[in-house]
Amino acid sequence: MMVLQGVILVLVAVGGAAVVLTRDPLRQAIVAGVFGVLLGVLFFAFQAPDVALSQIVVGSVALPAMIVLTLAKLAQLRGSDE
Repeated sequence: MMVLQGVILVLVAVGGAAVVLTRDPLRQAIVAGVFGVLLGVLFFAFQAPDVALSQIVVGSVALPAMIVLTLAKLAQLRGSDE
């Protein structure tokens, strides 16, 4: 189990770096969603299923949805200004 946990930790580190290095906000929302799933898997691997379920709901559904809705609203406001 420790090898699996180590692999998941590395994947979470790579996912976090990918979120930071992604410049396009829409793509960053998608990468943040994947990162939320990776964190959920990490919590599950460390035997915290309740935290994992909460993380999956918030980190891979709610947060990316809020980012995408905000980007859509900003695009709508920019379109009305022109």
